[in-house]
Amino acid sequence: MAVVQYAPFASLVDPGFWHKLCEKKLDEYGLDDSARHINGFYTNGNAAGIAPFITVDHSAFASEWMPTRRSFAANGVLYITNTIDKFKEMDKKALLAAEGNKLWEDIKTGTVLQRPEKLCPFVLLTFADLKKYHFYYWFAFPALKFPDKPASFTETPIPLHQKLSGSELRCLLSAYDTFQEGQECFSGFFLVKQNGEGFILDSFANIDRVLQSSDKVMVGVCDPSSAAGYPGWPVRNLVSFLSYRYNSHLKSVTVLCIRDRTQDSVRDFGNSLVFSVELAHQEESALAGTPECVGWEKNERQKMGPRMVNLISSMDPTRLAESAVDLNLKLMRWRLLPDLQLEKIAATKCLVLGSGTLGCNVARLLMGWGMRHITMVDNSKVSYSNPVRQSLFTFEHCLDGGQPKAQAAASSLKTIFPGMNSSGISLSIPMPGHTITDSMLQQTKEDVKRLEDLIEAHDAVFLLMDTRESRWLPSLISASKKKIVINAALGFDTFLVLRHGIKTDQPPPDAAEQVKMSCIPGCQLGCYFCNDVVAPGNSTRDRTLDQQCTVTRPGLSMVASALAVELLVSILQHPLGAEAPADTSANDDHFVVDSECSLGVVPHQIRGFLSRFHQILPASQAFSMCTACCPLVLEKYRTENFDFLLKAFNEVGYLENITGLAAMQDATLDDEVWGLSDDDDLSSVDMETS
Repeated sequence: MAVVQYAPFASLVDPGFWHKLCEKKLDEYGLDDSARHINGFYTNGNAAGIAPFITVDHSAFASEWMPTRRSFAANGVLYITNTIDKFKEMDKKALLAAEGNKLWEDIKTGTVLQRPEKLCPFVLLTFADLKKYHFYYWFAFPALKFPDKPASFTETPIPLHQKLSGSELRCLLSAYDTFQEGQECFSGFFLVKQNGEGFILDSFANIDRVLQSSDKVMVGVCDPSSAAGYPGWPVRNLVSFLSYRYNSHLKSVTVLCIRDRTQDSVRDFGNSLVFSVELAHQEESALAGTPECVGWEKNERQKMGPRMVNLISSMDPTRLAESAVDLNLKLMRWRLLPDLQLEKIAATKCLVLGSGTLGCNVARLLMGWGMRHITMVDNSKVSYSNPVRQSLFTFEHCLDGGQPKAQAAASSLKTIFPGMNSSGISLSIPMPGHTITDSMLQQTKEDVKRLEDLIEAHDAVFLLMDTRESRWLPSLISASKKKIVINAALGFDTFLVLRHGIKTDQPPPDAAEQVKMSCIPGCQLGCYFCNDVVAPGNSTRDRTLDQQCTVTRPGLSMVASALAVELLVSILQHPLGAEAPADTSANDDHFVVDSECSLGVVPHQIRGFLSRFHQILPASQAFSMCTACCPLVLEKYRTENFDFLLKAFNEVGYLENITGLAAMQDATLDDEVWGLSDDDDLSSVDMETS
């Protein structure tokens, strides 16, 4: 009798599998190298000369999964190592033996009767170099060497067309289709009983009853092999199962290897194999032990070793960029910040008002934190002095009179990363102290409406404009719409980064309660204008060249921009979000104080002094007479809207009068009042170079 030889499985990995593996590794698995279940499938319709293979694709990780029509499930386990050295040093023999033990246990307990796909296991050992997109991998298709003596044919395999007539083959095909259509998914193992010229197929789970009732039953298996005379790898574990379960009960079993080929658009079972295999009696000692397991796949050189695939040249560059740009963020979450909510950061839509030195740097850093929706706003053009300080512009942006700053900045963001949803809008922001004439009235209405719509459509607003008064209208609108506002201002060697308080419908605490408060709630924090006792006015009148431009140390904007973006991200990570209280602990305590935010403290203001390389974190409450955010100003804006704004733009002293600042000034000594003015450094400092 001839020894049964089997055609081994080969692996077929769809590129989509590696994409999904990258995603899983970065977003879910991290450094956890535990074994994980994955799905694979094979078919039994391979043409002659095509090796049998198990396929894994992007769906391999799905928890709710079914193989595609006319394909069969394979039960896989994935091992992902964290280093190439670990991949090389993994004990392959022990790993395969462990999987063989699981397979043997499933055979002994009869688990494979209800889940016959467990007779087709596979193992994937891999290491993913996520920087280079090199994937090292090695497949194993565990097969038990049971019995120790290789099984033998009692009848040599013959093609089915030599055993059955044409009409019988058609009847078998019809019975096969009827059986498979009745299954939740196509079954790779079943029972076949011939009834005259007809056939009846039954579930593999009923094998005990069916084999006992008749000796004219064939055990059917969907065979991925196309080699004449050689059944495929699933038959090997099937024979091990039959040998164990029917030891000394059956001398042989007839196996039908279904090969469902299509030729000239006609399905044909004629190349299927039918044979009988001997079930040699095994001693009890052999049944009690665990058989040896084999099955590691050979590589392209037909040597026992792993394979490597380099996908960087074949992957879509945009998709590569999308995966790569967030790599640093996801690696941070692996070891350092497991609670980091990257999805919340990425979903935040940012409006950057001012596309100069601060605006360019802020936009670049927002990209670094994974934010993909950024709208740049400005009303000026790129000049020759800008590119060396404003990081999104080049010399070409200055030619032919200069490109609009907002559009040029937004375009540069997309050049850096094509996945950005960035847009640039040229817009002039109406300001108090800058008179609106009748000819300007309609355009001003449109500009106000455009600004309102922009603020409404975004989650966070950065105020990075040239002048103090240009911040008043967006501060007012943002307070009304309860948006996060981050303000940044530069002096020569000083800077201010500040978050506005989010207004709530709750009344402010009384004076006694404020004294008792150990920290200032986010809803009670002051805005950019809360420390001023004068309304914003025209700060551009009668200025020399050095007053028209922000003369500042070059590195200062980088520092302030970074702190502005980090402050926003810290707010987003705090459990209370924009309502996070201001951290007012002493500076020395910042290193030991526990913070509710995973990124650390969330201050109200950051004031820096570059000449001393020093920073302080003051906090202040909202001012009841603030010209931008006090309840009376907000109510007038809601009820009178543009009519109120027009008075604020055109009438000198209007904001002071309605808020009570004018009365307070009249009751206060002049030297005390004018201690703060439009020209004071830091509290009303000019913004970036225009």
